[in-house]
Amino acid sequence: MNWSEHPESWFFILRRYLPRLAFCSLLWEVAQLPLYTLWAAASPGSIAFAVAHCTAGDVLIGTGALLIALILGRAGQPDHWPGTRIAGLTIVVAVAYTVISERINLAGGNWAYAEWMPLVPWIEVGLAPMLQWVAVPLMTWWWAKRPAPGSSGL
Repeated sequence: MNWSEHPESWFFILRRYLPRLAFCSLLWEVAQLPLYTLWAAASPGSIAFAVAHCTAGDVLIGTGALLIALILGRAGQPDHWPGTRIAGLTIVVAVAYTVISERINLAGGNWAYAEWMPLVPWIEVGLAPMLQWVAVPLMTWWWAKRPAPGSSGL
């Protein structure tokens, strides 16, 4: 049986993974604000909107990357998901998307890096957004897979 045919899969994604992904993404977005020019140039309202907008985008990216990873990883029943493979594929998909998105948005002037943003050589993309898609999926996966207090599994 495919992972998508298991109600437990959707419970995990929607009730455990998504809220944790949103929380971790929000923390990351706030933490990396000084690495973008928006931090010094925008009003508090514009900054708050950007954080909310980017966090929502992160949730879409992270969820999409997880779904693609589940498909590519041929995940079956959630109790038997190959966790390392799924987490690794999620990271690869999210980082690949981020490199393309950053290049497009930087070229289009949708955002700009502050002088403090370290750049990844050769691709000239900020290190923080790339590290985000290593750290956030790993933390989210670990946190979501932990048994809830008083339970014995997902």
